[in-house]
Amino acid sequence: MKVLVTGGAGYIGSTVCSALIDSGHVPVILDSLITGRREFTKGRIFYQGDIADQKLLEKIFVEHPDISHVIHCAALIVVPESVENPYEYYKENVSKSLELFYTLNKFGCNNIVFSSSASIYDDVPGFEVTEEAPLNARSPYARTKCMIEMILKDFCKAYGMRGIALRYFNPIGADPQMRSGIHVQFPSHVLGKMVDVAIGNEKVFKITGVNWDTRDGSGIRDFVHVWDLALAHVKAVEKFEEAFDQSSGSDNYLAINLGTGDGVTVKELVNAFERVYGKKIDKEEAPSRPGDVAGSYASIDKAKRILNWQPTMSIEKGIEDALKWAEVRENIIKF
Repeated sequence: MKVLVTGGAGYIGSTVCSALIDSGHVPVILDSLITGRREFTKGRIFYQGDIADQKLLEKIFVEHPDISHVIHCAALIVVPESVENPYEYYKENVSKSLELFYTLNKFGCNNIVFSSSASIYDDVPGFEVTEEAPLNARSPYARTKCMIEMILKDFCKAYGMRGIALRYFNPIGADPQMRSGIHVQFPSHVLGKMVDVAIGNEKVFKITGVNWDTRDGSGIRDFVHVWDLALAHVKAVEKFEEAFDQSSGSDNYLAINLGTGDGVTVKELVNAFERVYGKKIDKEEAPSRPGDVAGSYASIDKAKRILNWQPTMSIEKGIEDALKWAEVRENIIKF
């Protein structure tokens, strides 16, 4: 099948495109390249532009009338940045997604897979969250994801669309074939910062937040390999019809967690990183950042049942691929 992937030149979007290709599908990339990389579009169908550009979307659907599904990955994603500049986040993520969904419905493309986030969940006892857990988005970034889910759900109920929101936990690693990986020069996520210390871009890794109510005081996360995450998107489009056949009373809308089902603290991740890396890294404890929360990990029973998906790659494999990507990145991306 042919699938439109918004944000298909980004970290996750490009990996999703590779997974689609490896599974025999054809991705059509729409990306503004504000944060995405042209290098990740090489040899692929690519349109540079904005997801809210109705004329461009019309051109895409005229030239590719056989697009059957849309995977919507395009978004700004840095939590502290969203706290500092909420206007840009609400404009780019929410307002433009609203226009995208409206245009997709206008052109009759009503099967949407949305890249959502586990950051929309509230804290729960024991940190394991199901899709029915209460929501409490605590940063502008997280609130944009929650708002987009609300919009998509309303569109599905009112306009005959169908949507699957994949609620990501914490992606790590890179495409195992090294076609793509983290593309920002100075990543803000935890594993990217550790890699930067290992390769000398940063002097010390800061464990931000060590007073959370977890087993060692550091935040708890669910670190899922980005390739496993990408394969879940392939499952979502391949089993789209079947997913809704299995669900009743969903208003044409499903939310599905994507994680490993295991909680790992930041300190435990540091220990795993040092085992894979083969040496200690300089580290220090620091206060939590704006928008940080204690964390959570996924219940993935629904993904197993509806998508027949479960992760196969370990945290150690994610770390190994992240380190390998750091070695080859400069040969692929020109900063």
